[in-house]
Amino acid sequence: MFDTIGRKTINYPPSPPSTPRLQLGSPTSRHTLLDGAWWPRSVDPVAELPGLVLAIDQLHGPVTQLVLHADDWDGHPYRIGVTGRVLPLAYFASQPAGLVTALCGRNGDRVDLLIVTPGTDHGTAEAAMALAATTDNQVHAQHMVRAVRARDSPDATSRAAGDWESEGGRLAR
Repeated sequence: MFDTIGRKTINYPPSPPSTPRLQLGSPTSRHTLLDGAWWPRSVDPVAELPGLVLAIDQLHGPVTQLVLHADDWDGHPYRIGVTGRVLPLAYFASQPAGLVTALCGRNGDRVDLLIVTPGTDHGTAEAAMALAATTDNQVHAQHMVRAVRARDSPDATSRAAGDWESEGGRLAR
């Protein structure tokens, strides 16, 4: 095949999507704030989203659309190719930062996932993903990593003990 000025072009097959770092909560519990979390390796939607779509397809049926917050991504394609189909992407200012919503064809399922920012340290990322996947989580996606860091900071424990003592409790000495 040749391009418009006579140079030979080579069509490489697309590389397979990477396996997503994904943690989901119980599929039977539908009254949760988040369904789990995803930790992409980059902010390139073309590289990252196909693997996520394939993983969600296996659990919830075919994904029909992804809803994203524009500031979370380097590019803003409105469609991506996933295993022979074209999937629309929608970017909304009202979509919270750090959240991806997958709309699925089977039973109208909706999957809301925390997006852990690429480059987040491993311990924080795993703790945020675990919290997002719990059924009793009450922390919204845009606050999750900050909440985990605050909970796990060395002075968070001493602040909590100080608060308890100031309210009449006493530490055993």
